[in-house]
Amino acid sequence: MGMDFDTIAAISTPPGEGGIGIVRISGDEAIEIADKLYSMGKKSLADQDTHTIHYGKVVNPKTGDIVDEVMVSVMRAPKTYTREDVVEINSHGGILVVNKVLQVVLNNGARLAEPGEFTKRAFLNGRIDLSQAEAVMDMIRAKTDRAMHVAVDQLDGQMARLIRDLRQKILDTLAQVEVNIDYPEYDDVEEMTSQLLEDKAREVKADIQKLLETAQQGKILREGLATAIIGRPNVGKSSLLNTLLRQDKAIVTDVAGTTRDVIEEYVNVKGVPLKLIDTAGIRETDDEVEKIGVDRSRQAIQQADLILLVFNQSEKLTAEDEALIEATEGQNRIILLNKTDLDQQLNVDKLSQLIANDPIVSTSMMTQAGMDELQDKIAELFFSGQTGERDATYVSNTRHIALLEEAEDALSEVLNGIALDMPVDLVQIDMRRAWDLLGEITGDSVQDELITKLFSQFCLGK
Repeated sequence: MGMDFDTIAAISTPPGEGGIGIVRISGDEAIEIADKLYSMGKKSLADQDTHTIHYGKVVNPKTGDIVDEVMVSVMRAPKTYTREDVVEINSHGGILVVNKVLQVVLNNGARLAEPGEFTKRAFLNGRIDLSQAEAVMDMIRAKTDRAMHVAVDQLDGQMARLIRDLRQKILDTLAQVEVNIDYPEYDDVEEMTSQLLEDKAREVKADIQKLLETAQQGKILREGLATAIIGRPNVGKSSLLNTLLRQDKAIVTDVAGTTRDVIEEYVNVKGVPLKLIDTAGIRETDDEVEKIGVDRSRQAIQQADLILLVFNQSEKLTAEDEALIEATEGQNRIILLNKTDLDQQLNVDKLSQLIANDPIVSTSMMTQAGMDELQDKIAELFFSGQTGERDATYVSNTRHIALLEEAEDALSEVLNGIALDMPVDLVQIDMRRAWDLLGEITGDSVQDELITKLFSQFCLGK
């Protein structure tokens, strides 16, 4: 059984209209509280087997009023999400009904759960570790199936296993160092111990670096590639955006300069979420509103992970086009020659000289030509062509990345200390710090304050 906590309740389904709404109750008194409200002849929930579901009504015990017709599931500890007794009341969807059910539950002995408190209990009761708890959060936020897999793999404890292996390596080394210091059977114990620390520090550091290399890809999968579509007015940027989104989101008209705002949308390209920032055509302008758009576009260029630079191939290259090539210099960019359904006027050789070796894709929004090729080029640019990499453990959580970097620094300190011939017991301190920092990722060495902070980011009822 888990620790002794009071009984909590919350609505576990998203707010809004829906077929059903679920109120989840967890704690020692979950079944007892639900029983007070549940009415179905003489049937008592306390007598029911675990993991069964029952039809009945929720009645307000004070007034005798029927609140709703419901299905109630009874799940007894320890085989539940929180390792405590859990009752889920499935009522009709709709904000009012679900809230009424919750209210009756709260009036009869449960208290409202804090955000993420169910998951926090699962952690405190030892059912999941911290990186798994955070993966639950990432799963709720996953933007594409691919990001979903990453979150699930992490939840699966794959990441935790890797980290624990690294911690074990450090722990074994520290233990070995203690033995060497306490039982100096050899004359050169100091030298041997330093060698041991050095070898292990290098090994663990290399493993951490490998994890951090995938971190960039993991971040992309989590947050999306910030993608700016850039080009002078009317080259077809908005049509490209609409094609990618397959729905009309941007404003498309024949008047040059009508996309006034920066529109953000997510689109799934071969499992990679692109966070599309469609930007107003960049050009000098006196119009105040449009000027704001142009400033934002420049800002968008700076913040973008990927630039899609669009040219109209049915017109000659203009000075404005060349200015855009210059403005996006040095960034990940893919050149799109749009309107290939029209006669070609653009000098591709000249363009090639200006852009060096950026990939070029010919597209037509009228005929949808070039869209598959564009997707392949994006995959090549960011994932060396492989977006199907399911086996890499992506470190995609900002907190994990920060801790891994700190642990890597601590191990660098170990190596520096050894290079400077510092006493072994001082070098050990940094090794120990690396162990602690890695432990914070899985919650094996963690301060209460950190736990509270983490779980407060969850949504209610999770």
